[in-house]
Amino acid sequence: MGLEFLTPFGVAFVRCSLGALTLLAIARIRGFKLPRDRRAQLHIWVVAIFLNVIPGIFYALAETEITSVLAGIINAVTPLMTLIAILLVNREEKPKSFQVIGLFLGFFGVLTVLGAWRGFGDNPLWAILVLLSAVACYGISFPYTRKYVMPLQLQPESIVSLQLLLASITLLPLFLFNGVSSYSPDSDALLAMAALGIFGSGFAYLWNFKVMELAGSAIASSVTYLTPVVAIIVGVIFLNEKITWNEPVGALVVLLGAAIAQERIRIKR
Repeated sequence: MGLEFLTPFGVAFVRCSLGALTLLAIARIRGFKLPRDRRAQLHIWVVAIFLNVIPGIFYALAETEITSVLAGIINAVTPLMTLIAILLVNREEKPKSFQVIGLFLGFFGVLTVLGAWRGFGDNPLWAILVLLSAVACYGISFPYTRKYVMPLQLQPESIVSLQLLLASITLLPLFLFNGVSSYSPDSDALLAMAALGIFGSGFAYLWNFKVMELAGSAIASSVTYLTPVVAIIVGVIFLNEKITWNEPVGALVVLLGAAIAQERIRIKR
């Protein structure tokens, strides 16, 4: 809906800036200050690039060609991408058999979601690759945050506020270059962007960081199990999007693979 009056650069910038304003207000009310250490700022900026800037642009870019339902379903691959990133970071740790099985199941689920047997249907290959690249960025951001940002022992409100502020600053030149496609948006599109920014990029990132702080990056990434369900419901209700049988079936296979890979489901049992 944001793409009705914004370009992909515009969608990414507006959602990040609205999220930043929301969290800066929360941090100010609670008396938290932004981190001033240069090293901390650098690590938080890297997280902003992988969690906000690149995915924000890529998701909006892909959704110029594909449905929000498909985009939401592919987002469920995040836990698998996170596991791959964790294994790459900890190279001395060899993948366990259940992790390999889970990853293969997840890959098969993605192919099912995309309907690979019919050549991806009406979905351009470039848009699918862009989406998977965005999800890969999510996967990198979780263990990176766990390894380099969490040890700083800063307040979540301070970290996430700075993260979205840095993302907004990074995206600002792109927004000024080509951020708006129409200067007469309707109220529904404006409300949609407000919801995406305040809740999707504001409160959600704060809560996500708190989960990561309490339970780790693998658990935090698994909240995306709910994304396909929400995306399907919202896409059908508000955008009248259609779903094919292979999308929810493939999503279930992806989630099963992620659950096995993270030992939510134990194969031996």
